Amino acid sequence: MSSKAAAAPAPKAGAREWTGLAVLALPTLLISLDQSVLFLALPHLAEALEPTGTQTLWMMDIYGFMIAGFLITMGTLGDRVGRRKLLMIGATCVGLTSLLAAYATSAEMLIATRALLGISAATLMPSTLALISNMFHDAQERGRAIAVWASCFMAGTALGPVVGGVLLEYFWWGSVFLLGVPIMLILLILAPILLPEYRDAGAGKVDLLSVALSLAAILPLIYGLKELAKYGWDPLAGGAIVVGLVVGALFVSRQRRLESPLLDLRLFSSASFSFALVVLLVSMVAMGGFYLFITGYFQMVEGLSPMEAGLWMVPSAIASIVSAQIAPTLVKRLPLGVVIGMGLGIGAVGYVLIAFVDPVGGLPLLVAGFIVVFFGSGPAGALGTNLVVSSAPPEKGGSAAALSSISGDLGVALGIAALGSVGSAVYRSQVEVPAGLPDAAARATGDSLESTIVSVQQISPELGGQALAAARDAYTSGLNIVAVVCAVVAATTAVIAMTALRGVGAPKATPGGDTPGPDAPEAAPAPAAAGGADGDDLRTVPGR
Repeated sequence: MSSKAAAAPAPKAGAREWTGLAVLALPTLLISLDQSVLFLALPHLAEALEPTGTQTLWMMDIYGFMIAGFLITMGTLGDRVGRRKLLMIGATCVGLTSLLAAYATSAEMLIATRALLGISAATLMPSTLALISNMFHDAQERGRAIAVWASCFMAGTALGPVVGGVLLEYFWWGSVFLLGVPIMLILLILAPILLPEYRDAGAGKVDLLSVALSLAAILPLIYGLKELAKYGWDPLAGGAIVVGLVVGALFVSRQRRLESPLLDLRLFSSASFSFALVVLLVSMVAMGGFYLFITGYFQMVEGLSPMEAGLWMVPSAIASIVSAQIAPTLVKRLPLGVVIGMGLGIGAVGYVLIAFVDPVGGLPLLVAGFIVVFFGSGPAGALGTNLVVSSAPPEKGGSAAALSSISGDLGVALGIAALGSVGSAVYRSQVEVPAGLPDAAARATGDSLESTIVSVQQISPELGGQALAAARDAYTSGLNIVAVVCAVVAATTAVIAMTALRGVGAPKATPGGDTPGPDAPEAAPAPAAAGGADGDDLRTVPGR
């Protein structure tokens, strides 16, 4: 290749690419909607399907477990069989399993369909993110596109209760699952027209033992962290975490020996890649853990419905979207680590504001602080994700995208477990149980706000009001302390970003032009194929 060709600027995206981005945003939005919308449907589900308490927990958790467990497998599978192909297969499965979930006739059937829905959804996240890196070769345009992709998660989380509330107002509980059907139909129709195909033609076969080891590592780890967050220390949860860590070590050891590993550990040889993952994980520890307390304050202290709580969260989602879109422009003038660090520093200020929220009349300050927190989080999500994907070779884009998603999932699980424990400890040390409460109500009030709300229904309104007031005061104290912890975490992560990513500029452009695959017309002009780390033949098949 001549020096002139090498210096040629990356091609700009056209209308097809930007329209394709809108198509890729749809499944991203759906995944976050599905993770939050089921909370609203639980009372209706309980009446229709009569699940046990254990079944209810599995209905809620199995979807996220399956997504986290299969991300690495699906990211690597997309690199091998074709990212668009896997996206369309996953979209078909998501549509079908959404229909099955909507018309489930038993709790067991709903749990099974939610598990299949999670496995199907795991194909969407790495495929959409990896395809963005194929479609947008210009660094600035790719950064803006990934910012849009990252913004969809927060938008979906905020809109889930709102959309779910509207559906449940007029339809039956299964309607919340039918959201995925029209979205997946649109994707299946437009993907062959607007999205390119891309695969690593030189990749080896998928190692099934590595798949099993990845599942046996991730699933127990996520399960253990979630159980610790719900019930505190428990031998089963602790054992699950130990099993996950041990199997994870075996997984890493096997990947080092394989010629075509499921997860190429050489990705971590890039300092930018590794530190970007760390920043994403640590920032999500604070965000994920604190989100739990915010929603609890809205509904249990302020007495808002889930739909009303969702509406109050919309401004923070908009703030996150705005800052995520501003961030790619800022990195043209400032080092990437500085932009991420500044955002996290702003988030720390928001947490400090929330540390002063009162149990009575504290909603305006809470919402204001929440908006500041999410405004500060936008650059870390957008730029960190872009850096992870851009730091990986093109043929490893699916694997890199999967690792980006897993770091977020682990961060949320760690945050809920760690900060949930902190908040519970503060609650139990601060709550002042009113005199005269029956023993059961006194124990419930001393345990948590959730159990207090249930117990006061069995006692007099006067005593119940006193118990609720004491529980809400203690819960708010826990919220304040957790906010302080999150401020420290955000400030520390800001320092890590500014130090570890010092001197790192905006990610560079990817090789310009798409390389036709074997099914492209022979007469079509084809620029030279981009070589991977080992000289693999990388093929990009134009969508037709």
